[in-house]
Amino acid sequence: WNTYVKSPNHYITPEQYKAVAAMRVCRTEALGIDHYVCEECGEISQVYHSCKNRFCPTCSWKDTMKWAEKMKTQMLDIPHRHVVFTLPHKLNNLISDNKRELLSALFKAAAEAIKDWMMHKYKLTPGIISVLHTFGETKQLHPHIHMILSWGGVNKNNCLEEITGEYVNYKFIQTKFRCKFEDKLFEMFDSNTLEQNFSDRIEFLRFIKRVNGNSWRVHFEPAIQIPEEVIRYIGRYSKRACISEYKITNIDGENISFKYKDYKNLDFYGKPIEKEITLNYREFFPRLLQHVPLPYFRIVRYYGAYAARTKAVLNKTLVKITNKTSEAPEIEENAETYEMAENPRICKNCNTEKTYLFSTFKNKKNETIYMTRFRPEKNKIKKTAA
Repeated sequence: WNTYVKSPNHYITPEQYKAVAAMRVCRTEALGIDHYVCEECGEISQVYHSCKNRFCPTCSWKDTMKWAEKMKTQMLDIPHRHVVFTLPHKLNNLISDNKRELLSALFKAAAEAIKDWMMHKYKLTPGIISVLHTFGETKQLHPHIHMILSWGGVNKNNCLEEITGEYVNYKFIQTKFRCKFEDKLFEMFDSNTLEQNFSDRIEFLRFIKRVNGNSWRVHFEPAIQIPEEVIRYIGRYSKRACISEYKITNIDGENISFKYKDYKNLDFYGKPIEKEITLNYREFFPRLLQHVPLPYFRIVRYYGAYAARTKAVLNKTLVKITNKTSEAPEIEENAETYEMAENPRICKNCNTEKTYLFSTFKNKKNETIYMTRFRPEKNKIKKTAA
């Protein structure tokens, strides 16, 4: 990274610098260490501070687990379906140059396409949780929305209705999705707010015509009946980072290798074959950095019955899933879960909560600085053998 920064292939934005800098010092002395002691046996443990950056694989995974735990108390007590909306790759250059506006348009177009169809077909307002992913398996630009959709919703009488069967009018939804997104493109082009290289409107219209010939993909998974499975899906497709550390298989000099799933090649059981790709660091970093979230840009959004203003009105119809589940479901597909298995603030010997002692930090001169969070009279600590 230090070598790449001196002569990058592409401009590195302040957000990208910040994300990489945060990840490099995450859970190190640079961010600080909290020291805890067991007052019964004197055992001392250390808790390293995290960077809390959305691009950090470890921090984003912990944030996902907390978020999924919170969401299970707010889900409609009906089956849900996993839906994926994908834009044609011919739009990638426009999206790269107009990320904030067009990614927001992607959110809105996907949600409105679903809401229009559900209202037209069933006269229901569904609950929608939309999560943006900008990356594919090989970390190329691949903007798509993972949506958790309630298979049913709230009718005009504010009562909850479940949909029977799994019929989906794909053509209706795909057309709505395409038209609503393209409406935003035309609006931006006509107002001169679209960053583009078209010579005139005729060339722009020709481009739109070519894009219309591509597939605006919409994919529905079967309905999920069990609440625990709904939460597992939320965890798997929510705020996870672009790449997890356990997927990086080798770093050899200037080359970096990582594993990915090839969905175009399936095994005997219909599952994607796992492959490995090796990239030079000068290609790896730009490919990765393009997915750093924009500042103050929400990558998870709620619509329909899950929108904030609607939930306030429909609060009585929202049945908590936790009434049916005794414990939180396990969220799979990440190696970082090992960090949650042991709480350093609980003594392994006495099974009691430890007392906070002090915090240490490294300053710019690499000197250790000692600090305490509380005034001594408010946090009396018994003397223990260190």
